[in-house]
Amino acid sequence: MFTARLSLLTTALCLLSLPATLSGQSQNLGVRTVEQMNSNPTGYPPRGGTWSPDSRLYTFVAGDSLTLNGTATVGSPGDILQLDAATGKASVLATVAQLSSLSSAAVNEKDQDHRNRYNMSSFLWADDSRHLMLDNGGRLWLYDIAAGTGSFIVDTGAGSGDDPKFSPDARSVSYLRNHNLYVHPVSASPEAEIALTANGSDAMLNGEVDWVYLEEMEVRSNYFWSPDSSAIAYLQADESKVPQYPITDWISTHATVDQQRFPQPGDPNPAVRIGIVPAAGGPTRWLVVPQSAGNDYIPRFGWVDAKTLYIQVLTRDHQHLNLYLADAASGRVALVHSEDDPKYLEDNYDVTFLPAAPGEPARFANTSWRDGRTHIYLYEVAAHPLDHAATLVKQLTHGDFDVLTVEPHGGLLTFTSNEGDPLQSNLWSIALDGTHKQRLTLTPGTHDTTLSPDGKHFVDIASSDDVPPTASLCPAFGPCTAFWKSFPLAPATGVRTTRVSFVAADGKTPLYGILTTPASTSPASVPVILNPYGGPLPYLELRNSWSAGRLFNEVLAQRGFAVLTLENRGMGGRGRDFQQAAYRNFGAVQFSDQMAALDQTLAKNPQFDSKRIGWWGWSWGGTFTLYAMSHTDRIKAGVSVAPNGDFRDYDTIYTERYLGLPAQNTEVYKAASTAASAANIKGRLLLAQGTGDDNVHMANMIQVIEPLIEAGIPYDLQLFPRKTHSIAGVASRNELFNRILYHFETYLK
Repeated sequence: MFTARLSLLTTALCLLSLPATLSGQSQNLGVRTVEQMNSNPTGYPPRGGTWSPDSRLYTFVAGDSLTLNGTATVGSPGDILQLDAATGKASVLATVAQLSSLSSAAVNEKDQDHRNRYNMSSFLWADDSRHLMLDNGGRLWLYDIAAGTGSFIVDTGAGSGDDPKFSPDARSVSYLRNHNLYVHPVSASPEAEIALTANGSDAMLNGEVDWVYLEEMEVRSNYFWSPDSSAIAYLQADESKVPQYPITDWISTHATVDQQRFPQPGDPNPAVRIGIVPAAGGPTRWLVVPQSAGNDYIPRFGWVDAKTLYIQVLTRDHQHLNLYLADAASGRVALVHSEDDPKYLEDNYDVTFLPAAPGEPARFANTSWRDGRTHIYLYEVAAHPLDHAATLVKQLTHGDFDVLTVEPHGGLLTFTSNEGDPLQSNLWSIALDGTHKQRLTLTPGTHDTTLSPDGKHFVDIASSDDVPPTASLCPAFGPCTAFWKSFPLAPATGVRTTRVSFVAADGKTPLYGILTTPASTSPASVPVILNPYGGPLPYLELRNSWSAGRLFNEVLAQRGFAVLTLENRGMGGRGRDFQQAAYRNFGAVQFSDQMAALDQTLAKNPQFDSKRIGWWGWSWGGTFTLYAMSHTDRIKAGVSVAPNGDFRDYDTIYTERYLGLPAQNTEVYKAASTAASAANIKGRLLLAQGTGDDNVHMANMIQVIEPLIEAGIPYDLQLFPRKTHSIAGVASRNELFNRILYHFETYLK
């Protein structure tokens, strides 16, 4: 999913090099600047939070010093802090100086960007709740909490791709190196590792997550320990037939090329299979799971218990999601459940198996949008699960809302949803019989929650449009206590931001947006800039939450521009039909909704100048800019950051879900290609791209530029050497956003 939106030890070390947050008088100034926006003026909330297995401590990396009850200050940026669930007392578990002393190994920019982008943690609890494993760029350390000391385990030599784990009994650690899977006894010398696989290569990944699974299916690991620590189940991906894309680094005197395995629509996918290998070493037992010639996907798998695994198989057309159970001893596999959709299934593949006593039937919670909205369904599998299909016990949630995440806790399920307000998300609990549903987060806005394993507490990082993040410790059923609050930020002077609503181009579907305007205007004096994303997302983009990105809208408004950010049909968080409105129709539906909303906005605001319309976006939004500027002459200036030029250049999983196979849908791909329509672009265009983008490749940019040159259409180009899709880093972000500001002031004002 090509969106543009920090690993704990790595984060701890890198936080020291981040710019200081604005403080004192400068922090309270109501004048917005790009530099202020990119300095994160409200501070850095706790990051990488996780609970100890015994549910006693919540641990996290401090982004800023922790202030409790407005008085006591605990820790410094980069320290690992612990919060006692029973008392609410915070203390330093390990200082950043202690952590730094464990290793002098530098974390390179590529690894750091990789960890940041996919929220990869480098801070792991052992199940004994007495030890932590710290990962500093592939160097693994065992940290004894009581002693406050660390001992070196092994250097995986794998940078950000080592995926280390404790065995459930905490006696061993596992990790990846050179595409192979290893186990190392914690108490042994660094040389005492056990190689569980030996045939790994850049085209044969054992337990390693490849790019397309990482990006498009949110897969964060492809191997898992059995509950009794005796074996590991892992996914092997054969990428020998997957084409490669060259990502070139021109900074060195001699340019280097990183060959990325990247399946484009219609290309062979990685051929995947699941194996079980003894943790002490030995041959792998392969499970024979039905697939269609290696072109289907296995988005999720894992252990139900020490004897049974579950495996999901998603067909390449995204219309069938099958759940299999497998006997670990015999390798026997049986289909127990399937989800189907005539268009495509949403990109949520999580299935949640519930704890069960020996001899009890296995139960699992599954989310599905079969009734038009995403809801929770509870299933049961008989005592001999491979002999019977799962039976539906009950649909647990109902209504005009979408369930986003699900977790089991004791006899309850906790879940997040946008019930009651599509612009908010809250944490709820519900009994397994569908009764006693209760909302656990009570303040308006959006809540990012982390529950303790016993379900008795959770940490809530909450925010809303007007309130930057606050981190609170909460009992499952009771009032929360804040342990970190953002620094105050004065409202932007001379700016008005309002929530607005519209009717879609179909004349009936309600749409939501945010309009930021200069407070003082005269008739027909204000240029309007549209800033949509527009493409499919698993959530509503314009949620009631704090967004540092919206500070840029205030920057623009203080310079005299109005900014309209609008959701359209085809996006997520509003149910199946809302998202599937753009099925095999990337561009037309979304564009018609944006233009309908623009016209409604102009009709209600006579101070807006209908002849000075701008448009800008990033990723899908950057693609949308090119589509808009080539399908109307109303856009006078546009900015396209990291756009897709032709969806045949993007990956299989994302693109085929919505557009199908290119050979079968030639006209669909042609209509969606902004390179194909680039010769029709009107208005002044700024293009921006990171040359190291491994998501939307530089090929897209080149394919857009070529027809512009052929048609004699002027354009501006801003490249960011080595930067990936996020164009991360303060200097680069300042350059980019100041360049966008300059573009609109030059060509729209």
